[in-house]
Amino acid sequence: MTRSARRTRRTLQAAGVGAAALLALSACSSGSHSDSTKSDSSASTSSSPKLSGTITVFAAASLQESFSTLGKEFEKQHPGTKVTFSFGGSDSLAAGITGGAPADVFAAASPKTMAIVTDKGDGVGTPATFVRNQLEIATLPGNPDKVASLKDLTKSSLKVVLCDKTVPCGAAAQKALDAGKLKLTPVSYEQDVKSALNKVVLKEADAAVVYRTDVKAAGGKVEGVDFPESADAINDYPITLLKDAPNAAGAKAFVALVQSAEGQKVLTEAGFLKP
Repeated sequence: MTRSARRTRRTLQAAGVGAAALLALSACSSGSHSDSTKSDSSASTSSSPKLSGTITVFAAASLQESFSTLGKEFEKQHPGTKVTFSFGGSDSLAAGITGGAPADVFAAASPKTMAIVTDKGDGVGTPATFVRNQLEIATLPGNPDKVASLKDLTKSSLKVVLCDKTVPCGAAAQKALDAGKLKLTPVSYEQDVKSALNKVVLKEADAAVVYRTDVKAAGGKVEGVDFPESADAINDYPITLLKDAPNAAGAKAFVALVQSAEGQKVLTEAGFLKP
């Protein structure tokens, strides 16, 4: 073989080795990238599981408007989910939960009513206070009876409605009356704050002691009157996951939304106080 032929053969061999090395490196790089992508995708999927199914929330009546808004937002953020609510007096809701009613989340209007559930071991972890609420007097539009204070409600000429004392709004009203050293005999005791407010809306009562949030939610149907004794009767609102929650993952995500900046904005705009 001539010197020229040997030189050509060595050049071709070197080129072949280089090409093989390049192919191997490319394959390795491609495989590594693929594995990395799979790993990242897997990690993302595992950290954000897709939620589905129904989340059942038992909540104090005063939360109706704000929680309904948050429920719609939750369904929008998690297609395939459905949030259903049972609103009412916190004591009645708590009794339902301890009696076996299927629910995922409980939001009460007072620590006392929350304790009905947690003392029975039906809650998960320690309930978290997510908002607070303050009382206000609801009068007929225009305040025709010129109610200006809690003391004015003691006038015998006025038909006044209170929440039952077993309900957080009723217990708070009694606490405010005690702070002002006042005695009041209402024409009726209602089982939740919405029922008390509705008596005024329907003009079956001249005034009711309810929450500021309920006065605000009623719009022009009632007029609100602040009174200083309400500062002595502000209610903390706790929320908890429930032990036998049918949809524990959905429940946890809903509670997270309530406590998030977005959830807190909806609640404070409704008139609730920050925790």
